[in-house]
Amino acid sequence: MSAAEIVATPLRRAARLLHSPLGRLFAFFALLKTFQWLEGQAWTALGFPAGFVPFRDTTLPMEALRLAPIVLAYGLLVRFLERRKLDELPPAKAIPHILLGLAGGALCFSLVVAALWALGVFAVDGIHRDVDWLGPVLVMGVGAGVGEEIISRGVLFRIVEEGLGTWAALLISAGVFGGLHAWNPHATAWSALAIALEAGLLFGLLYHVTRSLWICMGAHAAWNIAQGPVYGIPVSGFEQRGLLASHMQGPDWLTGGAFGAEASVVALCICSLVTSVCLAVAVRRGSLVPPPWGRPGTQPG
Repeated sequence: MSAAEIVATPLRRAARLLHSPLGRLFAFFALLKTFQWLEGQAWTALGFPAGFVPFRDTTLPMEALRLAPIVLAYGLLVRFLERRKLDELPPAKAIPHILLGLAGGALCFSLVVAALWALGVFAVDGIHRDVDWLGPVLVMGVGAGVGEEIISRGVLFRIVEEGLGTWAALLISAGVFGGLHAWNPHATAWSALAIALEAGLLFGLLYHVTRSLWICMGAHAAWNIAQGPVYGIPVSGFEQRGLLASHMQGPDWLTGGAFGAEASVVALCICSLVTSVCLAVAVRRGSLVPPPWGRPGTQPG
């Protein structure tokens, strides 16, 4: 073996490792942490307030700066490491897919509210005409819809599915998604589990059957906006002043308690029905990706 081959062999192995699913996950989160540190420096330099910024006080430049590390890290991952087009975010389909997602997310949460109202749990006291729309829409709509979907579905679900199959990707991405909400105000073990089951599994399968992050982003954003700024229900533990002055009445397992309707068994049941529909579509198409040991003609790893 020549000297050049001796040097090239470990380099090829390192390249294969970096391009593997595990390597790409590591690369993304390393890039994300680096860009978030730079974002923190820019945040301070621009004179933005330190610590938690209330939703109503969030501005467009603030939210754009928060999202920049996620978007940049994902763009670099796809362009330079995976060396492919952003097929999950095609520009030509942005508007129709976002609108479709917005309609679906708003409808899904409205069904939850309708069921809670029919059960005598959700009550409307009046209307707030002085709602601060911009900040909450930026944080819970754009921020959560774009940022959380890129990380949870674009990175975790997509790459884990490639490496370990659809079922593992669903369980891992949903578990991480629920776990990230475990630190929210008024969170409990039940609320984290409910988020994982109703949203983590739903959005994972929604991405699987559509292969569109636009749709997932729109659905996620509309769910949050309908929940907080429209219906006045706490969003993942964060209190909201919505268009409707509303309150919940009943046991926590039905109302969701202080965490909000996402911790209600009603939301869990309705979202599980939608998840089942997505799963049925995937099964009918035969698109569920098997684990490595179940793939004909391939080797695990």
